[in-house]
Amino acid sequence: MKIGGFQPFTLSDFPGHLAAVVFTQGCNFRCPFCHNGTLLPRAVRQDGLVPETEVLGFLHARRGLLDGLVVTGGEPTLQPGLAVFLKHVKSLGYKTKLDTNGSRPQVLAALLEEDLLDYIAMDVKAPLDEYARLAGVPVAVRDLEESIALISWSRLPHEFRTTVVPALLTPKHLSAIRAMLPSDSPHRAQRFMPENALDPEACGLRVAL
Repeated sequence: MKIGGFQPFTLSDFPGHLAAVVFTQGCNFRCPFCHNGTLLPRAVRQDGLVPETEVLGFLHARRGLLDGLVVTGGEPTLQPGLAVFLKHVKSLGYKTKLDTNGSRPQVLAALLEEDLLDYIAMDVKAPLDEYARLAGVPVAVRDLEESIALISWSRLPHEFRTTVVPALLTPKHLSAIRAMLPSDSPHRAQRFMPENALDPEACGLRVAL
């Protein structure tokens, strides 16, 4: 699995758990408000990646001190080795949280079938009819709808999240997003972090000349 970054400790990314965070390399979206631009390319030099063995070794040494691992990105479901990696993590006694953009429901379904997840967070960018504008690329919205349904049906702890960029999303948009989600699923509005935005101008930020 391609790991573009590793955070050894977090109190805020996995509700109720002391956790570490793995950032997978590569994403199929190009959201203008993305602040993790270095994680977008799938092809990177090997010396720019964190070895999987290093992460697993760290987790082995921290058993009893940490109890969870967040796998985020980039987009983790693009990684062919994701399921095998999660099996290793689970074998060490850790709870796992997946952050996903919901674009690959077939991968999500397989992970759920194998009982490899304990918490899921899906980023919902926009109302479905405006998704490409917020994702930066054409998007198969049926895949997003399928992922939303899978997450809801899983009965695992989960949340749906929307990054609120004032220049891109209005209160009407947010209401439309909330309406398309299951009524019993949490939906959290995330603050836009303008630092290092992928496309500052599209986000309504003044660009220095």
